[in-house]
Amino acid sequence: MTYFNVRVYGLLINEKHEILVSDEQEYGVKFSKFPGGGLEFGEGLIDGLKREFMEECNAEIEVISHFYTTDFYEKSSFNESQLISIYYLVKEIAPLKLNFKSKIFDFDGEGEILQAFRWVNIALLDIDEITFKTDKTVVKLLKELY
Repeated sequence: MTYFNVRVYGLLINEKHEILVSDEQEYGVKFSKFPGGGLEFGEGLIDGLKREFMEECNAEIEVISHFYTTDFYEKSSFNESQLISIYYLVKEIAPLKLNFKSKIFDFDGEGEILQAFRWVNIALLDIDEITFKTDKTVVKLLKELY
């Protein structure tokens, strides 16, 4: 069965032009992406993004503006769905209380699902460190702006 998989992501950029990157490992697969994830049935984009930030970062956010929506075909890396990803510029309502890392995949603990966060200067962000095709497109667009 083929279906659409709607995903929503937040681009959180601080005053030093650094963007928040989420390094993750699920069932042995490592990837780096922006905070966010799949929309749940019956949920709007903004509500879904706010829920994802609470789940991943334990943080309340404010959505500033739409940044990008997938405009090409992308198959999910995890199933047979077609991805549609929507990205918003966001800001935190209160300072994030996360243990920020300085190197990629620097996880605390062990388990099937791991996550770590890094601030990365947009000018220095290596597109090859970002895993997924649509996220790479967003990195190119961000680099044009910053």
